[in-house]
Amino acid sequence: MKRNHDNLWKGALEDLFDDFLSFFYPEAETLFDLDKGFQYLDKELDQLFPPEAGNQAPRYVDKLVKVFTKSGGEEWVLVHIEVQSYTDQDFAQRMFQYYYRILDLYHKPITAFAIFADTNKNFHPKAYERDFLGTKVLYSYNTFKIIDQDDAVLQASDNPFAMAVLSAKLALSRGELKDEQLFAQAYELARRLVSKQIPKIKIRKVMNFLRYYLSFENPDMFAKFEKEIAILTNKDDTMGIEEMLLAEAKEEGKIEGKLEGKLEGKLEGKLEGKLEGKLEGEREKALAIATEMKKDGIPKEQIARFTKLPVEEIEKL
Repeated sequence: MKRNHDNLWKGALEDLFDDFLSFFYPEAETLFDLDKGFQYLDKELDQLFPPEAGNQAPRYVDKLVKVFTKSGGEEWVLVHIEVQSYTDQDFAQRMFQYYYRILDLYHKPITAFAIFADTNKNFHPKAYERDFLGTKVLYSYNTFKIIDQDDAVLQASDNPFAMAVLSAKLALSRGELKDEQLFAQAYELARRLVSKQIPKIKIRKVMNFLRYYLSFENPDMFAKFEKEIAILTNKDDTMGIEEMLLAEAKEEGKIEGKLEGKLEGKLEGKLEGKLEGKLEGEREKALAIATEMKKDGIPKEQIARFTKLPVEEIEKL
């Protein structure tokens, strides 16, 4: 089943933007004032390129980010990022249109990136050029083709964005792999990720990107992958709602002793009463998560496995 990965990319670019800068600019910490954070100008970008009439959905995965430099004063750089997942013959022209409209609005330095997340090896537009009667325009920008990247280089990196790229590249090889092969490679990637010297919160972000970017032909394979990831991460990141609640209660010292036995149906009256109120709150959280996942185009069966909600209830959201 083909998925819309737009929101996954948008989320990953925000979650890992400092890593994105470090990935492309090894000297990022000396170039940018990362302590000032970033400002995402999505609304401003939407005003520059409003949706076409009758089409309210965004056509592209665009991000416009304000990044402060260390040169002092009010100087800042606009980093324009495009993620392209299909062949578009007008892509270079559109990149140029973005450039001059952003420049006209902000009058600030701009650097642009085009990340190509498609499988067409012949599609890699790097510049826009027009020449007529002595008037010439040449606009070039940074490009990055995911399928052209070296697996060994990405695997050796401790940069979380490199692991996200590796996840996307694996997903792009879907047509060449059977479910069992994809599962094996995805699990190895997850195992490698957990072993990296990466902050735990970043591991969780990349792990979620990997889990939802993948697409198995057999839905049961996704459930199996979820289970193996839960074991791999000691259930820190992919546990179900009830397990998450019990783990939280255990950490707070509210549940002692026979927790595992109680999980297997041996829960006693007092514990069930204590958990009942909390589970209701967790159910509301699960409904909110399911709503967002459904907006992202994730299949309802996978949402059900992740949130533990009935498929019928997810369909009504």
